[in-house]
Amino acid sequence: MGKTGIVTAKDLSGKLAILADAAKYDASCASSGSRRESRGGLGSTEGMGICHSYTPDGRCVSLLKILLTNYCVFDCQYCVNRISSDTPRARFSVNEVVRLTMDFYRRNYIEGLFLSSGIIQSSDYTMEQMLDVARTLRERESFRGYIHLKTIPGASDDLIQQAGTYADRLSVNIELPTEADLKRLAPEKKRPELEQSMNRIKVKRDEHVRDQKAGFKHAGKFVPAGQSTQMIVGATDTSDRQILDTSSHLYQTHAMRRVYYSAFSPIPHADSRLPGKSPPLVREHRLYQADWLIRFYGFDAAELTTAESANLDLQMDPKLAWALRHRDRFPVDVNLAEREMLLRVPGIGSRGVKRILQTRRHHNIRDEDLAAMGIVYKKARPFLITADRNAGPLSLDSPSLQRQFRPPQRQLHLFDDAPSADDGTSSRLEVLP
Repeated sequence: MGKTGIVTAKDLSGKLAILADAAKYDASCASSGSRRESRGGLGSTEGMGICHSYTPDGRCVSLLKILLTNYCVFDCQYCVNRISSDTPRARFSVNEVVRLTMDFYRRNYIEGLFLSSGIIQSSDYTMEQMLDVARTLRERESFRGYIHLKTIPGASDDLIQQAGTYADRLSVNIELPTEADLKRLAPEKKRPELEQSMNRIKVKRDEHVRDQKAGFKHAGKFVPAGQSTQMIVGATDTSDRQILDTSSHLYQTHAMRRVYYSAFSPIPHADSRLPGKSPPLVREHRLYQADWLIRFYGFDAAELTTAESANLDLQMDPKLAWALRHRDRFPVDVNLAEREMLLRVPGIGSRGVKRILQTRRHHNIRDEDLAAMGIVYKKARPFLITADRNAGPLSLDSPSLQRQFRPPQRQLHLFDDAPSADDGTSSRLEVLP
């Protein structure tokens, strides 16, 4: 490495160290949802398992997660790779990325590639370089594994069209939750331009799906795993309510497959407008739980917070917090309630609701049946009526009910929980249902 911090072209391992480390801030690299034919080539998007991602059915897959380069013409204040940063720089050639991907795949280290990049020269130039990687892997190497490309905002329609035929997933980072946040910390990036790129992907994908359903022979696959995006949480004082409003808008407007939340991480020589420490990691976790409720449980973004409390409760999962704010809607009769209401009962997940609906066709559900259905009995019990038990209206009205679900206080020792004391995280995070 020279005095300028630039890794020489011969030092491939040095480049990998820099550009793999630079890619760690990008959270949106799950490889779920793709179905690519693997006959006649190398790799598969469906095999069992560097970056580990998990599919909705629980499979763990490994991806080579790197940047094409961490040079960037933009000066986003929250980004370690901004043009004004003194971080060491490196840049892969197209053939180097192809070689690394194939070498790692042949060693059974990975099942796919997640490729992002800083912006060099122009959006089109950078996008064309990334496109060349995907094209070479597919056509020259016959690689049939998973490929996720980060789309460069402002890239031409033609480049996006080509990228979508080679990649399983495309994504455009929304960066920050609101347009005001962008103006403050990344004025070179414009919210309308970012959403325009997202809309281009949606429109082209809709066209391909429509042509496939119509049976047109020319209709090929276009980003079969859909598109995703990522926003940074905690770099500004934007509330969870605003964050969830933005996410809901992206799902509805651009048919987003996933919105990823990335807790802000302090960077060296940061701008004074940035916070000096990361937000509690549990906040990111609560946002993912709320996001799940919006996508799969029928909740509206505005329901999960209130005007008085615009941030999610860090001590309680958002579904339980909602139920405690709406005790007038409970208890519900497990043998009579509609599916939509059962999904709102704390402790009951979507699989649990499905089992309830199937079971009650044959007999009334009793209290003892709940645990066998995979329901979190202790959490669900106060909110349910079964064939042999009434929940007891007094328990729902009791002020102690909320305290019952909060994590117990415990005496901390001087050193064993130092990391949690620093950033507010917990080693055991609650999960839904």
